[in-house]
Formats: sequence, structure tokens, C-alpha cells
Amino acid sequence: MHKDWPEMARELSGAIKEVRLGVPEVMKAFSAMAQSATAEGALDARTKELIALAIAVAIRCDGCVAFHAQAAVKHGATRDEVMETMGMALYMGAGPSLMYAAQAVEAYDQFAAAAAAPTRD
Repeated sequence: MHKDWPEMARELSGAIKEVRLGVPEVMKAFSAMAQSATAEGALDARTKELIALAIAVAIRCDGCVAFHAQAAVKHGATRDEVMETMGMALYMGAGPSLMYAAQAVEAYDQFAAAAAAPTRD
């Protein structure tokens, strides 16, 4: 089950660029929706990314897990918060969500390790 989640996010970003070039108006609308949905309001960005990660697990979307685990790290989510979020995803998605919850935690751990690693210039 060990996937390279940062690599998956990089590879998907390239593929998404192709879609963006192919249907620019659709992707412009999608981006506008994403910006509106993730904008801080009653819920902060970290909470919204945790919700998105739970949904990614419940609908079993590998790419969504990669991007939202990465965003959760970026917005300061803790591993404990991710684990509680996985508890809710499991509650809502049952057995298949357990398999994705394990992958979402793995993805979070990989992005967190990469964020904590010293950069080479």
C-alpha cells in the first residue's frame, strides 16, 4: 500500500495542467469554486482541508487524498487532528474508508516529513 503521495501530487499537477489547457473555461470556473469553498469564513482553512480529506477517504479518491493531505499540512493540521478526521471518515464510509484512512495518514506523514526536512539550495 505504500504510495509516494508527494510524487502522486506532482504527477497529477502535470496531468491537471493538460486538462486546464484543454478546457480553460471549465477549469477557470472550477478554480473559482475551489477558491470560494476554501476561503476562510465560519470555518478556517485547516478545518476545511480536514473536511476535504475526510470526503476524499469516504469517496476513495487517491488524488484527492494526496492534494488534501498536502493542504492539511500546509494549513497546520496536526496528526491528532488528521486521526480524528479519519475517525469521522470511517464512521461515514465504513470498511472501504478504513483502507483509504490508512493511506490518508500515510500521505499526511510523508508531506509532514518533507515539510520538516531541511531544504538544499
